[in-house]
Amino acid sequence: MLYHLLVPFADTFVLFNVFRYLTFRTGGAIMTALFVSFVFGPAIIRWLRSKQGKGQPIRDDGPETHLLTKQGTPTMGGVLILLALSVATLLWADLSNGYVWVVLLVTLGYGGIGFADDYLKVSRRSPKGLPGRLKLAGQVGIGLLAAIWVMLLTGEPLASGLAVPFFKDVLIPLGFVGAAVFGCLVMVGASNAVNLTDGLDGLAIVPVMIAAMCFALISYLIGNAIFANYLGVPFVSGTGELAVVCGAIVGAALGFLWFNAPPAMVFMGDTGSLATGGALGATAVVTEHELVLAIIGGLFVLETVSVIVQVVSFKLTGRRVFAMAPLHHHFEKQGWQEPTIVIRFWIIAMVLALVGLSTLKLR
Repeated sequence: MLYHLLVPFADTFVLFNVFRYLTFRTGGAIMTALFVSFVFGPAIIRWLRSKQGKGQPIRDDGPETHLLTKQGTPTMGGVLILLALSVATLLWADLSNGYVWVVLLVTLGYGGIGFADDYLKVSRRSPKGLPGRLKLAGQVGIGLLAAIWVMLLTGEPLASGLAVPFFKDVLIPLGFVGAAVFGCLVMVGASNAVNLTDGLDGLAIVPVMIAAMCFALISYLIGNAIFANYLGVPFVSGTGELAVVCGAIVGAALGFLWFNAPPAMVFMGDTGSLATGGALGATAVVTEHELVLAIIGGLFVLETVSVIVQVVSFKLTGRRVFAMAPLHHHFEKQGWQEPTIVIRFWIIAMVLALVGLSTLKLR
């Protein structure tokens, strides 16, 4: 909004010229989202607590400590994340850019699905919310719509191709249908992977923030023809604007972490985890860095794989590989303290992010 209001007057008022720069507007988005979180966070938490009574229902089969330490904590804190990142994006981004609206569509759409799931859990006083098939159908529908929209905005050959990290000018042709399905799978997979990781105070939101910072840089570079040519990565015109959106995610994540730091005052719930995961997936699809997301978000992949391995092993052999899945619960069962697990997982996320960023140059 500010871009459209002030840039036309930049030639008259030199100070307004700074609104042309992505770096300035990205910084503005970070600070705005953080400010919104600090201002509205306490009120939203009080409102959630007043509406939810005993807070988020805790799984009976989960770690025993959760029944004591997490019972009564309100959920649906993702509402705060969505508010902060939406306000920041609408204020600082170039709203004529289609990619901005694609990512916002996925973020708010997945957030809406998560909100419905959280609402049913709280209202029914049960850990079960939306039926799994209905939840997945909504995610797939939004993901397919977004993937097709991205392809129409991008154009061929990038629209139907898959870029491979570590290799220059390698683009695997997937075809229109294949690219749409693959893009949808990336968004749905990223969304649910973050959701599975969100099980301890602060565990998911920091890796989300780390991944968003990485994709802010990737978006900026991919959207700049000079940098993209120098690095040997696909140039996608207009993707630089997603740096502002990623900045808004970083600011919203920082603001939410203020209230989610142990012991958490609020949980993000599916409202926040599905939304932020979907936002990362959509950004990866737009920037042609879907495979790099699997590296940068490797912690989310590990958590998801641990669940898949656990389920497959139990169904085939009747035996469990882990004491409990997802992986962070396994370490809880092994006697690790929650802060130890969270901080060590943050370290893993940072290392994987650096490995993912190295793909920009190692080609």
